[in-house]
Amino acid sequence: MVALSFLPAATRMIYDMGLQELLHGVTFECFPPALAEKPKVVRCLLEGHHYSSLEIDRIFSASKAQGKSLYYVDEPLLQELKPDLIFTQDVCDVCQIDTTCTHAAVAKLDHQPLLVPLTPQNLDDVYHTAVVIATALGKEEAAYEYLASLKKRTDGILDTLRAHRMPLKRVMLFEWIDPIYNCGHWIPYQVAQAGGIDMLSNPSGDSIVTQWERIVKYDPEVLVIAPCGFEVTRAKEELHLLTQKPEWASLQAVQHRQVFLVDFDLFTQPSASTLTDGIELLAALFHPALFKIPAHLTHKYLSLYGEKIMAS
Repeated sequence: MVALSFLPAATRMIYDMGLQELLHGVTFECFPPALAEKPKVVRCLLEGHHYSSLEIDRIFSASKAQGKSLYYVDEPLLQELKPDLIFTQDVCDVCQIDTTCTHAAVAKLDHQPLLVPLTPQNLDDVYHTAVVIATALGKEEAAYEYLASLKKRTDGILDTLRAHRMPLKRVMLFEWIDPIYNCGHWIPYQVAQAGGIDMLSNPSGDSIVTQWERIVKYDPEVLVIAPCGFEVTRAKEELHLLTQKPEWASLQAVQHRQVFLVDFDLFTQPSASTLTDGIELLAALFHPALFKIPAHLTHKYLSLYGEKIMAS
């Protein structure tokens, strides 16, 4: 079996389930570092460039309007690898190469691989993709063991919240800064499982541009800023686009020092394990009296006002 993964979330789950020996090619965005030896089959025209949030939004919007993709397949490498199976996606044509582009590349192969599109819309869908991946690789049981361990972690959070009858925190999670995008798909469900509610979100749907006036009126208790593709240090470079807004200081989250930058992969890289990490981190940010941040996640967030949460 020669499998390729054209999206980082699938790659992460393959590694988490211990099936990496079946994986022979990945994308330029796949990590952890152990992937360094895997051939990079998918590339992006923006690699190596440092654009602002607004420039990135304009580039991708123009590309989409023109029916073009900024991602491409290294076709000579694809020919060389002769894959039997390729995991692709159809959730977001901005974040990753989609199935249509993949079809065009594999059409030229003598041996036609099976394409397995992964299209989760909510949190349950993400968990199910682990089963789809493992089953396609002939290792279905690996998915059930993997998911059982994750469910134990999230069930523990929900049980604690219920036992203490904790009220939901009013939250706003940003998927982009300029323009501002709310959160969509599975992220509102992560927020809910962590003991919060994001009334400006779009559960099971795409994130959309959200006017600043709506956020001011909503007045969230907690702000979580996690732009897609940005780690904390990168997001911090553009935080001034929010903090310079005249109403910023009047927001309840700002006044109570509840503003956090968080690495994108805990939310917009939909592997079951990273999203579970995201739920655990959010629970500690929303309800620090009940939860501590796991030690392996302490570097994944930054409090804008220096309020560190104790690690477990």
